[in-house]
Amino acid sequence: MLVAFSVAPSGSHDDDGSVHDAVAAAVRIVRASGLPNHTDSMFTTIEGDWDEVFAVIKAATDAVGAWGPRVSLVLKADIRAGRTGELTGKVERLETALAEAAPSGATAAP
Repeated sequence: MLVAFSVAPSGSHDDDGSVHDAVAAAVRIVRASGLPNHTDSMFTTIEGDWDEVFAVIKAATDAVGAWGPRVSLVLKADIRAGRTGELTGKVERLETALAEAAPSGATAAP
C-alpha cells in the first residue's frame, strides 16, 4: 500500500507560522523506518504493508505532538494487494503514457 500523509502541530508554532521543525521530526522517523518513502512540499508518501506503514505514521504523529497541544493529520491511501514498487512505478507509468501521447515532434513538459 501507499499512504500519503501530512502531519503538523496546531495551536503552537514558530513566530513566522512555520512548522518545519515539527515536520522534520516526522520525516526523520519516516526515513529511519527503512520503508520506501518520498517527501514533497505537501505530503510524505510511504510504501509498505498496513501495519508497518501505520506504525510509522503513528510514531511520526506522536513526534509532532511535542510541538503543540493539537496535531492535524491528513491521510490518503492506495491499497492494492500484491503490488510493490508503486512509489516509483506509478510515476514511471504516467511518464510513459505522457510520452506516448505526445503529438509528433512535441516533447513532454518537465
